[in-house]
Amino acid sequence: MVDSIPVLAAPHNTPPAATKKEAAMRKAAVALEANFLSEMLKQAGFGKPRDAFGGGIGEEQFASFLCDEYGKSMANAGAIGLAESIFNAMQKGTGHAG
Repeated sequence: MVDSIPVLAAPHNTPPAATKKEAAMRKAAVALEANFLSEMLKQAGFGKPRDAFGGGIGEEQFASFLCDEYGKSMANAGAIGLAESIFNAMQKGTGHAG
């Protein structure tokens, strides 16, 4: 899964348990965005071997790992903002959103 996810600092009046819960929700939201982006890259044909000078069977086997890592990098950078939308929806579901 996604290990290096930036977490925004919680306000000083927020209890530590809520902060941990929000961090876990944010991590899950970013992981979902990363998986979504990875699948989009795979469906778009990213990582498919080229006809000339391709990497052979090895390239085919590891192309999915490359797509996964690109998806994680894009999600950690805030790529399309899907993680933020998911996080906000999760907060509303738990009654933490204002």
